[in-house]
Amino acid sequence: MLTGLTTQEAIAKLKQDGLNELPGEKRRNIFLIFWKIIQEPMLLLLVGCGVIYFLLSEPRDSIILFSCTTLVIGITFYQERKTERALEALKKLSNPKALVIRDGEKILVASNELVVGDIMVIQEGDRVPADAVVFSATNLTVDESLLTGESLAVRKSEWDKKLEAGRPGGEDLPFIYSGTLVVSGHGLAKVIQTGVRTEMGKIGKALQGIKVGDTLLKKETMRLVRWLALAGLILCSAVVIIYGLVKGDWLQGILAGLTLSMSMLPEEFSVILIIFLSLGAWRMSKRHVLTRNTAITETLGAATVFCVDKTGTLTQNKMQLSAVCTADHCHEFAEKEKSLPENYHRLLEFANLASQKDPFDPLEKEIKRQAEKFINHTADKRKDWKLVKEYPLTKNLIALSHVWESPDEKNYIVAVKGAPETIADLCHLNKKERDELENQIKKLAAKGFRLLGVAEASQPKTNLPEDQREFSFEFIGLLGFVDPIRPAVPKALKEAYTAGIRVIMITGDYPGTAQFIAKEIGLKNSEVFLTGAEIEKMSLDELKEKIKIVNIFARTMPEQKLIIVNALKANNEIVAMTGDGVNDAPALKAANVGVAMGLHGTDVAREAAGLILLDDDFSSIVSATKMGRRIYDNLKKAMSYVIAIHIPIAGLALFPLVLDLPIVLLPIHIAFLELIIDPTCSIVFEAEAEEENIMTRPPRKLNEALFNTKTILFSVLQGLSVLAVIIIVFLYALHLGKNEAEVRTLTFVTLVFGNLMLIVSNLSWSKKLIKTFVTANRTLWLVISAVLIATVSILYVPMLRNMFRFATVGFNDLLIIVVAVLLVAVWFEVLKVFKR
Repeated sequence: MLTGLTTQEAIAKLKQDGLNELPGEKRRNIFLIFWKIIQEPMLLLLVGCGVIYFLLSEPRDSIILFSCTTLVIGITFYQERKTERALEALKKLSNPKALVIRDGEKILVASNELVVGDIMVIQEGDRVPADAVVFSATNLTVDESLLTGESLAVRKSEWDKKLEAGRPGGEDLPFIYSGTLVVSGHGLAKVIQTGVRTEMGKIGKALQGIKVGDTLLKKETMRLVRWLALAGLILCSAVVIIYGLVKGDWLQGILAGLTLSMSMLPEEFSVILIIFLSLGAWRMSKRHVLTRNTAITETLGAATVFCVDKTGTLTQNKMQLSAVCTADHCHEFAEKEKSLPENYHRLLEFANLASQKDPFDPLEKEIKRQAEKFINHTADKRKDWKLVKEYPLTKNLIALSHVWESPDEKNYIVAVKGAPETIADLCHLNKKERDELENQIKKLAAKGFRLLGVAEASQPKTNLPEDQREFSFEFIGLLGFVDPIRPAVPKALKEAYTAGIRVIMITGDYPGTAQFIAKEIGLKNSEVFLTGAEIEKMSLDELKEKIKIVNIFARTMPEQKLIIVNALKANNEIVAMTGDGVNDAPALKAANVGVAMGLHGTDVAREAAGLILLDDDFSSIVSATKMGRRIYDNLKKAMSYVIAIHIPIAGLALFPLVLDLPIVLLPIHIAFLELIIDPTCSIVFEAEAEEENIMTRPPRKLNEALFNTKTILFSVLQGLSVLAVIIIVFLYALHLGKNEAEVRTLTFVTLVFGNLMLIVSNLSWSKKLIKTFVTANRTLWLVISAVLIATVSILYVPMLRNMFRFATVGFNDLLIIVVAVLLVAVWFEVLKVFKR
């Protein structure tokens, strides 16, 4: 009798070895989340700018900035907390108990309390909680796809007390591994490793050694912020010196320089970056993509390669009956098969008789489903049948027989199913019959089918034989199963190719199966493949060259997936890795973008990934990529706009000083402009729809800066164009003999409307101005309406007009502004043509 460990022994071992848990990230409480958010350098810059405004006795600007900061913190906190709650909910879905023998009794214990030496009782449907060795097994098969990537369950045999534990994968081995699933049968197993020492634990521990750097966008933005801060400091100093030398009033020069520095502080970049990425993550969540790291959304838009795990990502990870064959005919099921030809009914009936009545095994569940669909009328005839005996499959005989007793029959009815070769042996087929069967098997195997043979026998109701080989079986036919592809995959794959994204399949399955799936979904270059064994013999340089043309990697191990990702990155590719298993976790973390599955993924994979597909739909990745490209596009437009609009502001502050002319910009004017600039760059540009060609152009290059020379020159040219028109209006107003208030009014209103033209022009670099107006997002019209109302108010409400030191505007003045703005609009259209 098995007694197992005593309670005292288990407690002692638990203290010695620790809990049976995997390494993972600690769940963050609200304080840790908040602390992480306020440590963000960009956010600290926002706070710093607000403090500066407050110290400069500009409480209005300070309040506006602090309000914006609070809003940004709120959005980011909400998104981070939502992500943590989603992950906690996903983890609660998998908290198995373990049935063990302790003190001679079967008891249920928490899986994290298992210790080495515990005897586990395992049965179909169980998730194996620790690495163990099997010493008793009946028809035991285990799905190890989470560790090996192989979609098919493998048989387990009893330990011979000699074989040492090795890697997961392979038939008729006595070792089972933590995280794998018992598909059929039952048995007893002794725990040999727990926690971080299990195969799953080793993978989780390896993740801690992988460092994840800042995204390209964050590095570029930080560089740009430093550059603009330096430019602002230099400009501020220049204003002070020029004012002091020209007018001899150094105190007013310092005040003018500080006023200008307020307008040049790059706080908009912080707002843009955080709001764009936070709202981008929110938009992605509405498309069933959960963002664990908001900055990763931009990186996904730049992805050049998708590394996709076949099982569960491209396929549905379930077996579907798709073909039935008798000795002389084969029938492949249509997509929506309504009826099964009569000559195949007997085949399906005996396959069902050789299965469990309430099956857990995926193959048997599919057989039962199809039997209920096509031959349900025979079920009534079998109601009174009694299962007399079951002959389980063994290491030496891969076949399972059920012996049935029928009240209407004199003899027992025996149904058997198993490996086609084994069934052929049991039926004692002659050479001709065997050759014909082998030809059938080859043809079906080439199409990716997993095959089962089915046979029947009749046995007198006497003593049943000990071995099922003693029955006189008659061969009935073959059942062909496939792991069907996800319906949306072929279309999503075409979209990826149109967008210039390469797709690579990485799987633990055999090359033939991988190639069949590749052809089904339309994967390019599906004739060429590399196996794990071949990768093992290659140097990194060899793999870097080979990987340029290979899109299928078969029979790979977890660490080889990581090598593949690193080889792609060494070729300057931006890699997005999708996966759901523990075997995917190191590659998910090492990839530029890790995309885990939310429905069927493991906790280790989800914690390693930057994005989680809540619906496990491959097409969501393409949708998220489109969103990532949109975010980057609009981010670039917004920042281009910010650079461009600061040029006329800075120029308008410097120009009168240099030529000793009336000063146009006062602190209140800059505050008014900031009220336009901040919501425009952070909300209007973020809400703008993607360009029409966004998914027909190739991904941007890895080394492409957020602002290359061409983009900066375009922004500067736009800003100088507005400045030139404003200066012309300024000088023309002086030429007409207008007083200082009238000159300021004309110049400032021209700047405001020139700013609106700058916004509309930058919303789309491919559309014409009229089309941009027609297709613009609702937020733009709200901003334009608000600006028009505010401008009319400060021009025609006496109190506001006096506060801004403006004069009334006549018809001729409005005509000058309209002409100036139209000149700006036409010139912007010319600039767009040159840019294209």
